[in-house]
Amino acid sequence: RNAGDYIFYTDWAWTSYVIFSISQSLMLVVGATYYLTFTGVPGTATYYALIMTVYTWVAKGAWFALGYPYDFIVVPVWIPSAMLLDLTYWATRRNKHAVIIIGGTLVGLSFPLFNMVNLLLVRDPLEIAFKYPRPTLPAYMTPIEPQVGKFYNSPVALGSGAGAVLTVPMTALGAKLNTWTYRWMAAL
Repeated sequence: RNAGDYIFYTDWAWTSYVIFSISQSLMLVVGATYYLTFTGVPGTATYYALIMTVYTWVAKGAWFALGYPYDFIVVPVWIPSAMLLDLTYWATRRNKHAVIIIGGTLVGLSFPLFNMVNLLLVRDPLEIAFKYPRPTLPAYMTPIEPQVGKFYNSPVALGSGAGAVLTVPMTALGAKLNTWTYRWMAAL
């Protein structure tokens, strides 16, 4: 799915935002950690995020060429979160376990925040949604009456909280993929 799809769900934009925040931060942290620990060079995670960003801008341009609005895809802000991962790796003298625990948590906490700043700069979602309606509602977006209360109405807090918990095991997976890669190469 495209990272900008939450623009099209007017009633459930924040629910989608939380889901996409979690999925995007997990996607970032697995690949970035894999390349970071594979090369052992601080800065590799940021480079990975830059590649993903450029790729998404190309996809954005392709959709624009097909006649969709420029805001059809919102390019996620991966780079600052990846920089925090690199900074952790550098500051802890290339400690893989610190990257997993500290770096993973920082990515999970920061990505929804950076992405909300990004989202606030986008044109009015209602205007876009009515001009380009989505044909169907995906299964995970089936309407459920939202709980209204103190801690339920902040998509950034919800995305960051869930992200911080889930990105740690995913960061560990990114680091573990190296072990598997090396074993596979050694078997040849």
